[in-house]
Amino acid sequence: MATTNEKPAPSATTADADLPSSVHDAGEGGQSLTGKPWIYRSHRFGPLYIPAYASPPFQLGLVAIVCFLCPGMFNALAGLGGGGQFDATTANNANVALYSTFSVVGFFAGTFANRMGIKLTLSLGGIGYFLYIASFLSYNRNQNGGFPIFAGALLGVCAGLLWCAQGAIMMSYPPEASKGRFISWFWMIFNFGAVLGSLIPLGQNIHSSSGKVNDGTYIGFMVLTFCGAASAWFLVDARQVQRADGSHVVLMKHPTWQSELLGLLETLKTDSWVVFLFPMFLASNWFYTYQFNDVNLARFNVRTRALNGVLYWTSQIVGAYIFGYALDIARVRRSVRAKAAWAVLFVITMAIWGGGYAWQRQYTRAETSAEDYVKMDWTTGGYIGPMFLYMFYGFYDAAWQTCVYWFMGALTNNGRKLANFAGFYKGIQSAGATIMFRIDALKAPFMNEFASCWGLLAGSLLIALPLILLKVRDTVPLEDDIKFSDETIEEVRPTLAHDSEENKI
Repeated sequence: MATTNEKPAPSATTADADLPSSVHDAGEGGQSLTGKPWIYRSHRFGPLYIPAYASPPFQLGLVAIVCFLCPGMFNALAGLGGGGQFDATTANNANVALYSTFSVVGFFAGTFANRMGIKLTLSLGGIGYFLYIASFLSYNRNQNGGFPIFAGALLGVCAGLLWCAQGAIMMSYPPEASKGRFISWFWMIFNFGAVLGSLIPLGQNIHSSSGKVNDGTYIGFMVLTFCGAASAWFLVDARQVQRADGSHVVLMKHPTWQSELLGLLETLKTDSWVVFLFPMFLASNWFYTYQFNDVNLARFNVRTRALNGVLYWTSQIVGAYIFGYALDIARVRRSVRAKAAWAVLFVITMAIWGGGYAWQRQYTRAETSAEDYVKMDWTTGGYIGPMFLYMFYGFYDAAWQTCVYWFMGALTNNGRKLANFAGFYKGIQSAGATIMFRIDALKAPFMNEFASCWGLLAGSLLIALPLILLKVRDTVPLEDDIKFSDETIEEVRPTLAHDSEENKI
């Protein structure tokens, strides 16, 4: 039997009773700060618990659906290598344009997200993915390489906005004790999109041993990405979000373009230690080009690449689950968990990429570029070894991304500041991808690209160590979080009894 548990809307709490009228008048983009009563009601249907619509878990789920349908489909296409084409040159050029604009817009995207609001930022971001995939459908028919490059540049702008908004939600909406789980929930749902997206070309090309996918694959991706962009409008205003304990996200009540541009600089000034994470940001997408183009595309035919994509993204789901929940182990202090996470990352960097070195020694770019080179199929003897290596590469990516987001979230709970952190992350990450795609487009030796990946990953961990040791605290006081906003403690502090059911989801 269904039951309903209604939490007081933000305006009904004791803390909100004395708020200035201006606080209730305008939220993001001038919207009302107080939502409809129904968005604060949770529901239970037997053993199934559904959190309130305006709760952090529900809102994160909606954001995950947007990314499931937009970046998830992009990842599925990218995972095929070369954008699903026989040769990676066009996709590499499009990705250079994509990540060039992404690196610039992404770095400053926190300003846009804080000023325009989450819904508009996410929806605009989703549109770019639709157009990007449409450009490859066009290329499949007319070989016009200019359209994918233009679409890539536009997607860089859109993706910078989308990922900044997503990162801000994922790191600022949950309470401190749940950030690892929120990151893992998002990463699992998001990568499930890539799994399903990889099943599309697998089903379309299961009886094909050719080098590129057919039109139906691109059309399927286009439908899904359009639905993803539209899904962003189901989000509520960030000011309407209410945690289980009645607390609210720390934001600017009246952001302006000037305040947010200055806020970007202020973030670098007050949290200068975040630069110790910048090399980890740079490394976080650096290896994708190598894995997708120089391993999957170079060695496997189209149907096996699609299967590898399914396994790669499935392994990401497993990695996100393990690391996300481990990072929230309550009986271990957060500062200790941060050090343990760093140590585990370093160990698996040596182990997994050490296995990758053994694999890379077996082939060269010149060998796989020969016209008579026969690519490996899943029926080929010796496939099992590289299959598991590719799965471990996916697991490793999820572990890395989950830890980096968690490290940033451990530094502050301020939504405005975390939007800027997310922008720094995606901007620098994209700069690294730009460099690596260009290196690959210039046909650098595979071993050189592999070495750059392994070296950057290991070196960036060493650079980040001082921040992990000295700056990750067991908790961040609310007094510190509100320093970077125009809100008061009374406006954002907990006001309700703790709803443990929501936090056990």
